[in-house]
Amino acid sequence: MAKQFPTLLAEHRSFIARQPVFFVASAAADGRVNLSPKGLDPLRVIDERTVCYLDRTGSGAEVAAHLRADGRLTLMLCAFSGPPLILRLYGRGESLPRGGAAYGQLLAEVFGGAEPPGARQIVRLDIDLVQTSCGFGVPLMDFVGERPSLDRWAQAQGEAGLSEYRRARNALSLDGLPTGLVD
Repeated sequence: MAKQFPTLLAEHRSFIARQPVFFVASAAADGRVNLSPKGLDPLRVIDERTVCYLDRTGSGAEVAAHLRADGRLTLMLCAFSGPPLILRLYGRGESLPRGGAAYGQLLAEVFGGAEPPGARQIVRLDIDLVQTSCGFGVPLMDFVGERPSLDRWAQAQGEAGLSEYRRARNALSLDGLPTGLVD
């Protein structure tokens, strides 16, 4: 049975800290709904109503565009090991592009100043609803490790290559919405 909470509880925070992957869902009023998996340990709990994740340069930038257009954002985490559980965090999100003051402040305060290769934004979610559900249908799986591919790719691009890539492939969403991630 689903349970709803106005804020994150201690057991939710503990669950979040143990998960190696989470999913991000966003949409604008029109166009495609985006759903993306995220790994590489980017998710942080700021307080009982706020989480953020450090997003890296990738093939698309749908979340940034959707947040500019609409602001709705949902994060979902599933227990692939241990007791079954699904945790959803609903709310309004904000994209904090790399190089901005808010990005720099969160990077220092929440990520210890460590910026991974290819970092392009921090996405902050102001939570208005926390929901748990049983997770009985989620399979049991073993976590083997993080893939080194994204780090290697970003390092090979270098700063100039990453900037060019973002200009070419991250300026607009699939539906033509501006992302705000390109200088």
